[in-house]
Amino acid sequence: MILATAVLTKVAQWLSTAHKTMPQSSDICLIHLLLVALLIVTAAIYLALRPRNVYLVDYSCFRPSSNFRYPKATSVEHARLSPLIDDSTANFIASIHERSGMGDQTYFPPVVMHMEPYCGLDEARTEAELVVFSVIDDLLAKTCINLDAVGVLITNCSLFCPVPSIADMIVNRYKLRGDLRVMNLSGMACSASVTAVGLASNILRFMPWGSYALVVSTEIVGPCYYVGNKRSMQLTNLLFRMGGVAKLLSTSRSKARFRLGHFTRTITAASNTAYRCVYQEEDEKGNLGIALSKDLMVVAGDALTANITSTAPLVLPASELFKYGFLCMAKKVLHWRKIRPYIPNFCVAFDHFCIHVGGPAVITSVQHGLGLSDKHVEPSRMTLHRFRNQSTSLVWYELAYIEAKGRMKKGNRVWMIGFGAGYECNTIGWMCIQPSSGADGPWASCIRHYPVDVSNKV
Repeated sequence: MILATAVLTKVAQWLSTAHKTMPQSSDICLIHLLLVALLIVTAAIYLALRPRNVYLVDYSCFRPSSNFRYPKATSVEHARLSPLIDDSTANFIASIHERSGMGDQTYFPPVVMHMEPYCGLDEARTEAELVVFSVIDDLLAKTCINLDAVGVLITNCSLFCPVPSIADMIVNRYKLRGDLRVMNLSGMACSASVTAVGLASNILRFMPWGSYALVVSTEIVGPCYYVGNKRSMQLTNLLFRMGGVAKLLSTSRSKARFRLGHFTRTITAASNTAYRCVYQEEDEKGNLGIALSKDLMVVAGDALTANITSTAPLVLPASELFKYGFLCMAKKVLHWRKIRPYIPNFCVAFDHFCIHVGGPAVITSVQHGLGLSDKHVEPSRMTLHRFRNQSTSLVWYELAYIEAKGRMKKGNRVWMIGFGAGYECNTIGWMCIQPSSGADGPWASCIRHYPVDVSNKV
């Protein structure tokens, strides 16, 4: 609006000068001037009010040291030797590993590898500093950005919320500017990274053009390691591993690699079933952990369906929308109950899919629900095999897989689908502007070995 006001003032001055210099009888010339002025003002207001594009300059994923490797055999042996785990739970852990689709290259912090794991504040803070500072250092080396240009900092970590916050930890380490807009998200689990990108984009659109936002996403697994025998809570120990990602967003296209498309957020926490399907609590012995409900898959399916309903009009061509609308109407009006609901073909809108790596069943469910091929879900299955579920950062490891394989081309569109506690389903779309020039990400040392066959493990 400041720009529009300035333009209006200049146009008024120009009209006044032009009117004085033209002959008084030239009514037609005055009308022409007014039309030109109206055109200029309209263009200025449009440019001032239209939403700005937001771009992903680059991103960097955490690459753990081999010292943190935690093979399945080690996990099972640890369970059988631990005085805290009974035999039936150890057998359950071994059974889950067999069907997990997980390889032997996943990573845990050392504090949870002891017979009696203990993760205090100092240990958790050390893990956070290791992950967060590593990904930011890598990102800064990639982008060569001046830190004074960063005007927004958003961090998200669900379970580790120290004082000062992780965001303050970053400000202190990198001496970021004092008028920085800082937000620290917690309790949102796996979907928080997508949420943080949406939040950053909304803020950037109201900041001066060319501003930068640094978004750091991680889950510190040490503090949430469960030491009891309740199976619904032991699942989180088997599912989650170390990971993190740093992303740099901007309203400037310069050096950008992706352009942000749609962002759709679906929250189902009003339902008690959805609210409690991923729930932090204590077991009967007072051991703190996160319980996963047996209703999780149904809740996730309902959340994805609601999200798709909102996303489809934003991304699908008219032909797909017509088919979907026509069959829904026919089923409702003509009571054609035997007709299966039409699943829109999202492959006409996106070239690549980064699906939440909650487990083999989650990936398969989304694949069948959206009618995707094995090639479309390969990044998800391979991320599950190589890195396991890293919570909030996992969709970025999938994007890194696609790029490491050389499959990302200019103009390709990517759909990220994240699920999280609450229960939430958040999706975001990207369009590639500049593919990666090298495979220096988290897959650099192993991409030649992938894809691997995980069909007998799923």
